[in-house]
Formats: sequence, structure tokens, C-alpha cells
Amino acid sequence: MYIYLYLNIFTILFPFLLSFDKRVQFYKTWKYLFPAIAINAFIFIVWDFLFTQHGVWGFNNDYLLGIYLFNLPLEEILFFITVPYACVFIYECLNVYIKKNYLQHGALLATILLAIFISIIGLLHLQQLYTSVTFLFLPVILLIHYSIFKDRLLGRFYLMYLVHLAPFLLVNGVLTSLPVVWYNNGHNLGIRLTTIPIEDTMYSMVMLLITITAFEYFRRNQKQNLPVPKFV
Repeated sequence: MYIYLYLNIFTILFPFLLSFDKRVQFYKTWKYLFPAIAINAFIFIVWDFLFTQHGVWGFNNDYLLGIYLFNLPLEEILFFITVPYACVFIYECLNVYIKKNYLQHGALLATILLAIFISIIGLLHLQQLYTSVTFLFLPVILLIHYSIFKDRLLGRFYLMYLVHLAPFLLVNGVLTSLPVVWYNNGHNLGIRLTTIPIEDTMYSMVMLLITITAFEYFRRNQKQNLPVPKFV
């Protein structure tokens, strides 16, 4: 049963088909989106490879095609394409259909408190690699994002993040309950949302924030008539 492949297809199918919606016209953002996804995928493939080599997590061959790249299942690499695509699609739909930025007020304070809180947890659990790397990496990405955009996009980002939690719980729930992906509890806090390690919530935030930051950076540069990187 190729469950992981089916989950990737499920994740991207409707966002892709709806990319040509006349109001959102998501396909017109692909020139910004694909370079952003490429940057994100590179970071996470390296991260994934190292963590797999160190036994932080691994994969159940019973639910995979059996095709590997960089010692990672093909489905895992596709995950770093399908999930960012679907979530940026959510981000753009929310921008079009919800004009008011409901979460902007207080977004900066929430970001500061979040960064402090997870940094402390990360520093207190340096031996747990999934916890420490994820919880210490996120404040770095938040700082980079803030240095580029200040707090202008934070409210919009958090709205997308909250909406994405519904499909996140569904997809990651399947991945971790079968499990398609197993986790070494010696490298995490051992706290789970049903079967999902709590670290996955911050891991997802890192992945989406990198993608949104790069996406908006390339879009801003295009508006200023600066070239967008091309990936062949």
C-alpha cells in the first residue's frame, strides 16, 4: 500500500486544480513560488538526510514505493514540494477572500513570546535532537523574516498556519499512526498530539515560514523589477 504517495497526491490535488480559479489566479504566482519551494526543499532534504542517518526518525517500507534519493524515500522528498505548495495556496486564498488582517494586532508580541519560549525549551533539551534543532531553528527563521518584512506579514502568516493545522493533523496523523514515519523518542520530548510528536507543529511552522518568506521576497523583488532566481 503506497500510503505516503497517496497522501502527497491528496495534499496537492485540489490546490493544484484550484490554482486556475479566476479570482485567486494562483498559477500567476508560480514564478515566485517554485524558487521558494526549491530553497525550502534543499534545506529540509539536508535536514531530513542527517536526521535519518542519526536515527532521529525513519520510514516504514511497507507503505513506500521503494524508490530512494539521497537515502530518503521519494515520497519524503515530494512532501517538501506538495505541502508548501498547498499551504502557500491556502495563504493566497486567505489573502484574497479575507481582506481584514485579524491577527496582525499582537502578532509581533506573540512572535517574541513564542521565540523566547521555544528557545528556552530547545536549550534545555540539547540532547533531544528533534526538539533542540527545531525549537532553536525557528527563532532564527523568525528573525530573518522580521529583518526583511518587519511585522507586516506575521498576522497573515499565522492565519494561514492556523488554517493549515486541520490538514496537518489529518496527514501527519496518518503518517504517524500506521506508522509510515517512526520517531525515536530519545530525540524528542515524548509529548504527542494523538500520535503526532509535538515537535512536528514547530517543524511545520519552520517549513512554511521559510517558504512564505522566500515567496514574498521574490514577489517583492519582481515588483521592484529585480530578477527572480530561475531553477532548472
